[in-house]
Amino acid sequence: MSASQPLVLAVHPGAELFGSDRMLLESVRGLLRHGSRVVVALPAAGPLAARLREAGAEVVITRMFVLRKRLLRPRGWLQLIRDLVAGTGATVRLLRRLRPNAVYVSTIIAPLWPIFARLRGVPVVSHVHEAESGGVRMVNAMLYAPHLASRQVLVNSRFSRDTIRRALPAVASKSHVLLNGVDSPADPEPARDQLSGAMRILYVGRFSPRKGPDLVIRAADELQRSGCPVTVTLLGSVFTGYEWFEQELRDLAAVSQVQVEFLGFRPEVWSTLAACDVLIVPSRVAEPFGNTAVEGVLALRPVVASTAGGLPEAVAGYPTTALVESDSPQQIALEIRRMRHNWAKIVPRLYSARAEALRRHAPEVYQRAVAEAVMAVVRHGE
Repeated sequence: MSASQPLVLAVHPGAELFGSDRMLLESVRGLLRHGSRVVVALPAAGPLAARLREAGAEVVITRMFVLRKRLLRPRGWLQLIRDLVAGTGATVRLLRRLRPNAVYVSTIIAPLWPIFARLRGVPVVSHVHEAESGGVRMVNAMLYAPHLASRQVLVNSRFSRDTIRRALPAVASKSHVLLNGVDSPADPEPARDQLSGAMRILYVGRFSPRKGPDLVIRAADELQRSGCPVTVTLLGSVFTGYEWFEQELRDLAAVSQVQVEFLGFRPEVWSTLAACDVLIVPSRVAEPFGNTAVEGVLALRPVVASTAGGLPEAVAGYPTTALVESDSPQQIALEIRRMRHNWAKIVPRLYSARAEALRRHAPEVYQRAVAEAVMAVVRHGE
């Protein structure tokens, strides 16, 4: 490393390729593009690690304290203590060994890094991708509290910043809204001009009750039974420990009147989006933003999203998106039926919607903003 090349330690609590994982990759690309050496600390190997190395980053697999919700329940406390002790030691050792010029912490569930980096005099930029709007205010404040140690906080939506402000105003006061950068194919597959046969419905994301993939199956079943033919594709997988919910989804699909295809996890979503007619983002609880909804717009597909959290912010202003009440398969079915009826009007508008999404979520703009935020704290610390 040359004297003029800063070393940035980027920390992320997962190694898959879902929303926040992809944003970490874009952040690292931005830091590399703007002249930093980047070492990324991950808690496990996974597809994200390979993408990071391809981009030019170094990857370190290390023990890490990741604050999962299940650890906050009484039966998870013993593991929480074990992980906290092991994660503390690993964090301190890696900071001591690398002596980075700055630490970039991706998401709030890696809480040790801002604290121990600050104790070592290393400036920190935290990037918040979560919006814990439910639950007890004091608990939410505790989740955000470690990021008081950060010099700057990036948040992915106004909804996320407002949520932080309600829980811990001191963190919100140092925050800056940066819309996610979302990459997409240069020439996505056009939508069908006419909907001959079944309408192809797609869900992309984690299989969890919070995300609501079961609502897609229920809405499709209602449509099918009322004479509106549809098929459903589910692209995604579960967190470890939620296998029971995937089985519930499969059981629900088995008793429905709809053809439901489970594709599992795939690192690339665009070919699956190209094979669908409409994307559903049916979250039951507050989403901080909604990358998946933006990907649907970029893929030239209409999107039906719930009103949970930051999803209205993610789809606002597009002529090809619709919002429905959370936890309502009936409203999802109604909106899909409306889209089918108005398909000839929707298809020409998909191109203007994509153009606007490209403007809002240009990856190069996002990458530059992350790099500038990190370099600002490096200069401040010199």
